[in-house]
Amino acid sequence: MPTVVVIGDGQLARMMHPAAIELGLEMRVLAGAEDASAAQVFGEVSLGDYTDLKALEQVTEGADAVTFDHEHVPNEHLQTLIGEHVTVEPRPEALLYAQDKLEQRTKLRAIGAPVPEFAPITSAAEARDFWELVDGEVCLKATRGGYDGHGVWFPASAEEFESLAKELLGHSTPLYAERKIAFDRELSAMVARTRSGEVRAWPVVESIQDGGVCRVAIAPAPDLGAELAAQCQDLAVRIAQELDVTGVLAVELFEVDGTIAVNELAMRPHNTGHWTQNGCVTSQFEQHLRAVLDWPLGATDSVAPYTVMVNTLGGDHDPEMPMRQRVTEVMRRYPEAKIHLYGKDWRPGRKMGHVNVTGTDLGAVRAVAEDAAHFIVNAEWR
Repeated sequence: MPTVVVIGDGQLARMMHPAAIELGLEMRVLAGAEDASAAQVFGEVSLGDYTDLKALEQVTEGADAVTFDHEHVPNEHLQTLIGEHVTVEPRPEALLYAQDKLEQRTKLRAIGAPVPEFAPITSAAEARDFWELVDGEVCLKATRGGYDGHGVWFPASAEEFESLAKELLGHSTPLYAERKIAFDRELSAMVARTRSGEVRAWPVVESIQDGGVCRVAIAPAPDLGAELAAQCQDLAVRIAQELDVTGVLAVELFEVDGTIAVNELAMRPHNTGHWTQNGCVTSQFEQHLRAVLDWPLGATDSVAPYTVMVNTLGGDHDPEMPMRQRVTEVMRRYPEAKIHLYGKDWRPGRKMGHVNVTGTDLGAVRAVAEDAAHFIVNAEWR
């Protein structure tokens, strides 16, 4: 059976492993530490730095496919691997648009995808001009490296915007700005695509954020009309095709007065797709492995009318009750709840795991998922 290498040692790599076992795949992971989330479960673990070409060459030797749980591997290293006949998916030409948000915005605009007004910011003068252009509705972003609300700023005045831009540019942080969108809610349209060009889309999800971090995903998005849902899915498929993405692609969207605009792209399994583990015929993790191997894709039908995923984000303090007891208490009260933990120690705001619940009544399903996740975090019921 094929060997797949995952570069990156987080929970996304960890959750690929059970799917790989069921498919009979041989898996390796390049991890930064022995106790990293994925390193705890993979049978074959190589310790090394993903920015070190030698470490990449060693772990990928003889692999049938190489993929990622993040988008930060240097593209020049990936090009070297490809030159050495290593199958890298997604390829660096596509990954660029997940690594660099300004390149992403520019490409999406070129293919006609809906994006907010944007401009590169290379000076305080450009910051002042953009502020005036969008009447002060400004979202400033680092073009690279930001995630989960990091690398994003909302200046309250032109003076603050100019000062912030000057400070960040002085620290060699590349920047761009876009019009701040007063959205109604956030959606996520996820697809998977093979190198041969087969594409399958999952139902569109509503995501609810807490401090820039996804906390809840509801599948399918409630009260989303069939026409707009189809627009979201069609847009995600078109982006995957135009950018030549292989594997899972998440297109995060803003819904505004019945229209959509692209927020972010991720070229890997995504937090808003965790619901597929228990709510879908084929999970995003199995589908990603199929896609990077260019195997036929699985069905993306839901197995229940609703699935709700709630992240267990580390609270302000770590309860005295051991995690194993918290888990068993949730199992006892809510046998329908599916608990997924990442093997991570407590830290405030840290993604430590998530809970999935499926059912027919959205209110009841969400109440169970919220209560279960709350107990795992706080050792008390809501």
